[in-house]
Amino acid sequence: MYFGAVKDIDIADGPGVRVSLFVSGCTHCCKGCFQPETWDFSYGEPFCEDTEERIIDLLSRPYIAGLTVLGGEPFEPSNQEVLAPFLEKVRGRLPGKNIWCYSGYTWEELVSDSRARCAFTDRMLATIDVLVDGEFKEDLRNLTLRFRGSSNQRLIDVRPSLETGSVVLWEGS
Repeated sequence: MYFGAVKDIDIADGPGVRVSLFVSGCTHCCKGCFQPETWDFSYGEPFCEDTEERIIDLLSRPYIAGLTVLGGEPFEPSNQEVLAPFLEKVRGRLPGKNIWCYSGYTWEELVSDSRARCAFTDRMLATIDVLVDGEFKEDLRNLTLRFRGSSNQRLIDVRPSLETGSVVLWEGS
């Protein structure tokens, strides 16, 4: 897996001060995407153990609320293979930090038989606190929405959604 950037201070992609990982590779190619360079699966640098440790070190600062993973598309199957064990490592070493993930895939696509679902999907979902789901839709763009770009996207509280088997929207502060 490649990544385009690691932001050590991000206040736009989830609550509080965050560390954000922008992965490379996306097959959605949404019209109006703010990072079309990340569609290329080879964009940026290879994601390696040094990158993992750098992110974990950044996350360990007391004022950092959590990690946000976006892209590109974190739920491309080839990205899940790398991200699932990494997110499990983050969860194990820094249990007090929350994890947000942005995906162009919908919740329904991720939990049912779809192109995105693979051997790593359940592991990845188990580590995520909030999933922002759905492709960016330029005709539904709304700059007043919190933590999302278009009105079709949802902020999903992952744990209760997995427990109940239906979407539970995140309503946190």
